Amino acid sequence: MVATEYNSPQTIIDNLHSAVIVIGDNLQVVCMNPAAEMLFHISNIRAVKKNIRELIINEHEFYDRLERSIISSHPYTVYEDQIRIHNHQSIDVDYSVSPIQYLSEGKFLLLEFIRLKTQQKISHEESILSQFEASKSLLRGLAHEIKNPLGGIRGAAQLLERELDNDDIKQYTQIIINEADRLKNLLDRMVGPKDIPTKSDVNIHKILEHVRQLVLAENEKIKLTVDYDPSIPELHADESMMIQVILNITRNAVTAINSSNNIEGKIKFKTRAQRNCKIGSHTYPLVARIDIEDNGAGVTEALQEKIFMPMITGHAEGTGLGLPIAQSLVQQHNGLIEFTSEPGKTIFTILIPINIHNGAES
Repeated sequence: MVATEYNSPQTIIDNLHSAVIVIGDNLQVVCMNPAAEMLFHISNIRAVKKNIRELIINEHEFYDRLERSIISSHPYTVYEDQIRIHNHQSIDVDYSVSPIQYLSEGKFLLLEFIRLKTQQKISHEESILSQFEASKSLLRGLAHEIKNPLGGIRGAAQLLERELDNDDIKQYTQIIINEADRLKNLLDRMVGPKDIPTKSDVNIHKILEHVRQLVLAENEKIKLTVDYDPSIPELHADESMMIQVILNITRNAVTAINSSNNIEGKIKFKTRAQRNCKIGSHTYPLVARIDIEDNGAGVTEALQEKIFMPMITGHAEGTGLGLPIAQSLVQQHNGLIEFTSEPGKTIFTILIPINIHNGAES
């Protein structure tokens, strides 16, 4: 079998979002891409010239396969394997090994790793996006069907009111008109925001601090701490929409805390810059990650799969619109909201691409 020829290692791994390492026939690392740096918790500069045995430790069958592939020039793929890396962390991966040859430089192996947890996360995100779009389409149709007779009811009540001379009876027509308006407003909120984002460069920490002050003013017993990453660049976003998103999620956290008995209410805002982050089917070079963590009762298992659907709520006094509206606003910024939850620890994560102008990467 003849190995494929390439001009340089960099041409192979540029723009690949899976973790890629190129090693020589002595099993020393030649180069690795940013995704591999993240997966193996080591920079390309530190990894170069290290033996692969120093990155992936105590995996003798793994080493034997590499050596056989170097000799035979045969590629292979291993599914659902577990490897232990240099920091003694075990990770579940699928990986492929492809023999390659650079011009006049000898034999090399290209190792491509896909973390199984990442695949599951991508599938889950795509499911959230698909479910949310399906529910929005259903609600648009439902809202249209309800608004037509609702408008007729309101119009008939107005005509009836004009014919009445008794002010005591007119109060009943006013009730009909007011309730029709309330239902129309509720339908508009269910369908989601109609406004087009007015984007400008905004500081996410300024927004978070604004929301923090609002929440603390409303809830004196809540302890709200922060852990900010000052290196995060400014977002190209609609500031008022971002305030609404974070406020909706934080108020949900307050409600969850208040429904838990005998605990000290704690909420934490945390920000981090995340590289090569996949949101749905698109990978962004740089994403702002905002975590909002609370120690409330948590999201029940029954609600977890449908929490972003309108009118779904775990609280008797809730409308079930806060999270769907937040998700809709974030999606208008090419982002996504996801969460993990257990009693005493719920984290809602907002992912917003950085340097996105006019819907495209700058």
